Order: sequence, then C-alpha cells, then structure tokens
Amino acid sequence: MDGHDAGAELCYRQGWASETEPMTFNWKNPYPTLRMPVLARNIVSTSQPLAAQAGVRMLLKGGNAVDAAIAAAATLTIVEPVSNGLGSDAFAIVWDGKELLGLNASGVAPAAWSTDYFGKKYGEEAGGLARRPMRGWDSVTVPGAIAGWAALHERLGRLPFADLLEPAIEVAERGHAIAPIVALKWAAAVPILEREPGYAEAFMPHGRAPQVGEKFIFKAAAQTLRRLAKAGARDFYEGETARQIVKFAAECGAVLTLRNLKDYRVDWVAPLRISYRGYELHEIPPNGQGIAALIALGILRRFDLGAHALDGVDSQHLQIEAMKLAFADVYRYVADPLAMDVTPQAMLDENYLAARAKLIDMRRATHFRCGLPQGGGTVYLTAADESGMMISFIQSNYMGFGSGVVVPGTGISLQNRGFGFSMDPRSPNVVAGGKRPFHTIIPAFLMKDGAPVMSFGVMGGDMQPQGHVQTLVRMLDYRQQPQAACDAPRWKVNRDFTLDVEATMRQDTVAALAARGHELKSIEDPYMDFGAGQFIWRLSDDPDHGYVAASDSRRDGHAAGF
Repeated sequence: MDGHDAGAELCYRQGWASETEPMTFNWKNPYPTLRMPVLARNIVSTSQPLAAQAGVRMLLKGGNAVDAAIAAAATLTIVEPVSNGLGSDAFAIVWDGKELLGLNASGVAPAAWSTDYFGKKYGEEAGGLARRPMRGWDSVTVPGAIAGWAALHERLGRLPFADLLEPAIEVAERGHAIAPIVALKWAAAVPILEREPGYAEAFMPHGRAPQVGEKFIFKAAAQTLRRLAKAGARDFYEGETARQIVKFAAECGAVLTLRNLKDYRVDWVAPLRISYRGYELHEIPPNGQGIAALIALGILRRFDLGAHALDGVDSQHLQIEAMKLAFADVYRYVADPLAMDVTPQAMLDENYLAARAKLIDMRRATHFRCGLPQGGGTVYLTAADESGMMISFIQSNYMGFGSGVVVPGTGISLQNRGFGFSMDPRSPNVVAGGKRPFHTIIPAFLMKDGAPVMSFGVMGGDMQPQGHVQTLVRMLDYRQQPQAACDAPRWKVNRDFTLDVEATMRQDTVAALAARGHELKSIEDPYMDFGAGQFIWRLSDDPDHGYVAASDSRRDGHAAGF
C-alpha cells in the first residue's frame, strides 16, 4: 500500500478507542479539492453559496435548522434551476431533538394514467410495451416539494412561512450572476428542451442559456413565491397557482387535473435503518432507492474493509460488488410500497444479507441477479443548529430541468418523475393513477446509540446510494474527515452493471479492477456522473460544541455557519 493508505489504515486501527467515544478523524485531505471543512455551531451546506447564505440568514433571524433548510431549498429553485424548481419533489429526514422523522413529499401519477393511456397515445415499443415519454407533460407527476416545505414548517418551523421565502424572492427579483457549473449544465440542456412548452420563455432570456457571470432575473418565479408567502403553500394545490398549472396542462392536452392537485398530501414515514461499525444508517423507505445503501452496508459489514488499503483494489472491489447485489434487488422489487412484492424488512433480513454476501468472489466481478427475499437532476442540502436540530433534505426535477415544461407567468418548472414508472404490467412499478413511481432522490442520516451524528446526502440519480456507501465507508472504516471523503474519487455502477470510474482514481486500482472482470469506463464529467454531496457531522453529544460541514467540489457548493 502507498503512504496515504498506510496512514489511513493506522488511523482506522487507532481510532477505535471505544465504540462510545467520538469519532477520531484523520483531518488530512490527500485529494484535489476546492473546499475546506467548515466548523460552526449553526451551519448550512448546499450546492450553491447563495442558498447556503439564505439558510444562515434564517438562523441569524432566530429560526432553526428546518427554517434554514426551507429557505435554502426555495433559493435553490432560483439559483440552480438546472437541477430543481418550484415543480420538484422532495424528501427529508429530521432529528427534532427527540426523535428521527422521515418525510416523503414525492408526487403521484395523474388519475388518468395507465398503460392503456400511454399505449393509445404513444404506441408500443418493439417488445409490445407502451412507450413512455421522457419529457413533456406526460412525464409530470403531481409536484410534492411545496407541500413538503409546508409540512416541515407546520410541524417543526419557528419563523413565519413568508419569512422563509424572502431570500428566494429577493434573488429572483434582483437577479444573480450565474455560477460556473450551473452555466455548464444549462447550456447542455437547451438543445434538448428548447421546444418544450414554456421552456424558452423562462430559461432562454436571450435566445440561449445564460453564461457564467451573466445576470439572470426570474420575476415569474418571484411572483409565485410572493403569492405562496401571502396565501400559503396550499395555493399551489388548490388556489390561483393550481388553476394556472391546470389551465396550461389542458391547453397542452395533458390530463393533470385540479382534483389531482387538491387530493395530494405528503406522508410522514419511519426511516429504515441498518447497523454498521457501531453506527446506524437511516434512509427513507420505498418508493425511494435508499434501501440500496442499507443492503450494501448490510453486506459489507461482513467483511473487514479496514484490513485493505483505502484506495486499493480489494476495498473498492468489495464495495462495488455489494452495490451490484443491492441494485439487483432494488431494480426488481422497489416501487410504491403498496405495490411491492416483498417488504423492505425482508430485503434487509440478516440471514438473507448473509447469503447474498457469500456470492461475492474476491477474484472476479460477478453479474448478479436479484435474490428471493422471503415475506412478501437533484439538489441536496443539510442544516444544523445549536439546539441540536439537524435536517437532511433533498429536492429534484429528476433529469436536469425535469420535463422541460414551465407554466407561463409562474416560473414553475415541472419534474419528469413519471419517467420512473414501468410500462410492464408484471412490474410492481407499473404506471397507475394515484401511484408513486420509483424514486432516485434520497436523504440520509447517521445515528449512534440513539443520538444524531450526521445529516448527509449525495445527489445524482443512481449515484445516490452509491455515494452514501462510498463516503460512509471512508469515514467509518478509514476515519477520513467528511471533506476528504467527499472529495475522494468515486465509481458508479450503471444499470447494465458496467462501471464508470472517475478520472482521478488511482490508475493501478483501475487496472486491477479491469483485470478482475469489471467492464470499466472513464468519465471526464464528474458533475453529471458521480454526484455531489453535502455533509454535516456533529462533533460531540453537546450541540454547543458544534459541527463540521463539507460541500462537494463537483458543484458550485458552499458550507456556511456561525
């Protein structure tokens, strides 16, 4: 092993003074980075600096971590529209000081959707299944993010809801200079979306995407946010805002109705969990893919990863194979929980995970099939305050700008989560009215002995549970501090089980993975393919001690605190 790996292993071996003591991190960072860890008593970490500052404004105003998260989320719809918008979905996990709460604010399909609806409108694929559009109105499910903000505020917020929207309104009305990575994604999206209803009017102010440093004003979104601040969040679902959405849907021949919006409600859920190295990882249950991270860690805890070099082939091979085993089951079984063939508990059964772990061959890569359990474009942010409240929050339009549909005069860009449904009648994820599709966005939360430790997430489609696993292994098995774990090179298992590897990964490790049969690619675009994370780690049981936050250098991100 090289010098870095030797030091990391030594840190790992010496770090376990006892399982009751705080984590002893190796504070060095051997990876190229634009970031430093930020330590403070009150802190917000997001993928865009203006959003982080919006959250800090709420904390300085006397708000709590939930207030900060909502303000940051609202601001992100303005400053990072390439990944989310007012028509997004959202999920959250919150430590309220006494218990861990999960929120599912993902939307449901319009009542009229079915395989027959899509088959009659779009025809059939070669295999006889109905076609499904990737963009446009028929990829739009009921947006859940605004309802999610309202539910969090009603249950846990401290400041008036209108106050939380003030920073986003200000930025939208006055305009802001476009950040580098946002500009890159924006330019890439224009050729794909410029003909979608309302897109060019909202997001091509000069007949093109804004350039780095160019001022972008979003008055239509400001008007909608002002209406929501005055009338309340339900206006989005049953007031003037809802009527504008439905009117435009009808004009475009879509079937989203006012009743679909009025009937929508978020769900408070109990997070799923699994133990790993003396900690507990918590994830939102299906319809999301967070269970993939739990399955992978449930397999990996049966191996002594710390005995292998951190960035060497054995450690990476084990993690990759565990992730492939997890995805083999997730892609087969995860759907709206009411439609699943097996329960999440069965997928996390100890005996089942032990049997799956035995399938890993250290000498070669394996293309795994799903097992048989018994029993039946995204932004991420996190905030924590000095009272001990911590929130892990994620919202998304799915594929970049989402559907490409923007409701005229409102600034509401709508997600394309409907593309997450299957058109196969045999699938538990088959499309149906009122049903939630398979979801990729997942917040995460780490606990230890009933106390909160870390709120975190890694956005980026199928990369998200893989990012959870890779960063947690680095922190818990090798004692890397959060910013180093965030900056380290990543791999990504694709749906066909091929493997993307970041260009910064050690070349001897890449060659050794290929020699074991992994079908490798090398991707030069880390923003698109390897996700981006935000992390807040609590430094001790005393929240007055504060936190350390990390923000991924793969985006324009920022952690700020006081």
